[in-house]
Amino acid sequence: MPVAPIVFFDIAGPDAAKLKDFYAGNFGWNIDAQNGIGTPALKGALRQDPPEKILYIGVPDIDAALAKIAESGGSVDTPRTVIPNVVTLALFRDPAGNCMGLVEMSGR
Repeated sequence: MPVAPIVFFDIAGPDAAKLKDFYAGNFGWNIDAQNGIGTPALKGALRQDPPEKILYIGVPDIDAALAKIAESGGSVDTPRTVIPNVVTLALFRDPAGNCMGLVEMSGR
């Protein structure tokens, strides 16, 4: 099985402006006006939502990945979702309850 890369992350909290100041000030992250994060290794985003963080894992087939996740003790939170011209994604929980994301990567 090929190793699936982490391809994106997001960080949420009740005050996105405060998070922006915190992460830019403490880690030097470039955060644009739409709260997109640029780090040397990985892109991400800030969200104004209840506190959480999500890592997104790149897979060639989200439906196949979700089936395997469910078979191995995980659960599906958000099934395959297409955001036209942006991304195809899904959310799942691992056996411990951690929320994680999948991004469908063509050519993997």
